[in-house]
Amino acid sequence: MNEPLLQVTDLTKNFKVQGGIVRAVDGVSISVQAGETLGLVGESGCGKSTLGALMVRLIDADEGRVAFEGRNITNLSRTALRPIRQHMQIIFQDPFASLNPRSTVERTLAEPFLVHGIGTPTERKTWGKELLQRVGLRPEHASRYPHEFSGGQRQRVAIARALALRPKLIVCDEPVSALDVSIQAQVLNLLKDLKSEFGLSYIFITHDFSVLGNVAQRIAVMYLGRIVELAERTKLWRRPLHPYTQLLFSAVPVPDPHAVKDRRRVAALADPPSPLDPPSGCHFHTRCPLKESICTQRAPPLREVEPGHRVACHMVGDPLGLHKGIDEEL
Repeated sequence: MNEPLLQVTDLTKNFKVQGGIVRAVDGVSISVQAGETLGLVGESGCGKSTLGALMVRLIDADEGRVAFEGRNITNLSRTALRPIRQHMQIIFQDPFASLNPRSTVERTLAEPFLVHGIGTPTERKTWGKELLQRVGLRPEHASRYPHEFSGGQRQRVAIARALALRPKLIVCDEPVSALDVSIQAQVLNLLKDLKSEFGLSYIFITHDFSVLGNVAQRIAVMYLGRIVELAERTKLWRRPLHPYTQLLFSAVPVPDPHAVKDRRRVAALADPPSPLDPPSGCHFHTRCPLKESICTQRAPPLREVEPGHRVACHMVGDPLGLHKGIDEEL
């Protein structure tokens, strides 16, 4: 296999809050290949967005290593990191919050070129209009402000801004969760088309498994700061091994009432624990129907149990039989 486009090793990030310390990312190691879309899924508060920000060094890790195209960028200064930032971009969840309300779209799209000293004013204006057309907007939209657009249109502007410098990697942090379902499909299709056109790699962060159905090649499942399962999409769809992954699949809405009737549901034994005081050993053991004494004592490593399928669980297997028929239902 070729060298990964992005490789993170043993990333850890803690935040001091009132009442203690939150270990938002707890020793995560993961890679992204060139041209790949890696899905990162889990409940709200599990550390997905923090991990995404660490990967492109919007925030700095307390421990661990980030390498982009084989180069260690973990401790690079802002000046040394700037040329690399052209190749790593991010799309945020809320386009209204991530766009400057006092800047026109033209100014917003010109800013990346200004920061990196690329092009003349005329060239930036031309490129901006071309970017708008690439994301399905009209050139005359360049003179408008963010409040004059719908949510879906604002997200298209944010996508155009992320594309401006022709990056190799884009972190999509819940890019459709704030949009209506019909608009979600349009934006997802746009992202797929742009990936093919520009040869992009994506890290697609979401709490909704169904969004990843036609987007990701591999999926990483995250729980309380740790990756608990990692596999190709089709393998994970057909045979989720970790009890937490099975729980998430059980919560995915199914449009077929007959499938819902026959489907076996999985219920957690308790509510999610506080990230200020995570359980010892396996973080999921307080909610897990399969737990044994070892689960409370030792954190399971993320190990390969099948080719291309890694799981962090002492009780690896599918004792609940939840995987049967999941790929057909979804």
